[in-house]
Amino acid sequence: MRLAPQEIRTFFVTSVANNRHPVFRADDMARLLIDVMQENRKQGRFQLHEFVVMPDHFHLIFTPAADVSLEKGLQYIKGGFSFRAKKELRHRSLIWQEGFADHRIRDADDYLRHRDYVWQNPVKRGLVNVATDYPYSSASPEAEVDPAPPGLKPAFRR
Repeated sequence: MRLAPQEIRTFFVTSVANNRHPVFRADDMARLLIDVMQENRKQGRFQLHEFVVMPDHFHLIFTPAADVSLEKGLQYIKGGFSFRAKKELRHRSLIWQEGFADHRIRDADDYLRHRDYVWQNPVKRGLVNVATDYPYSSASPEAEVDPAPPGLKPAFRR
């Protein structure tokens, strides 16, 4: 079976803070996590399409570079964040729960469903009334993200 081209290897990923501790409730921690994502994006390690940093977890939709595995892409984010949080913010506690959950985006409709989930997560949790008001999300007008992958085909309909 032939594998899909690397450029459409797009994933929805969730990672949780250790013991669901609300470490990202602190503005400096949430902004640092976004900065780590953006830094890796600018280094070409992955395309960052959508994200939300919730108080105790994050969701993102991203496409790792052709030479970057899904696991390595998450290591850049989680490991990079842990390193910088300890160095820059003097954070000493364990930050991440081990592992992550992932879902490969199948088509354009799947992408839109997951994007809506990412955007609406802060609304559903009562953090804001409108998704665009949440500052730690790609729904925010100030967010820097890559466009949806062009290789995603519409879902087949009969």
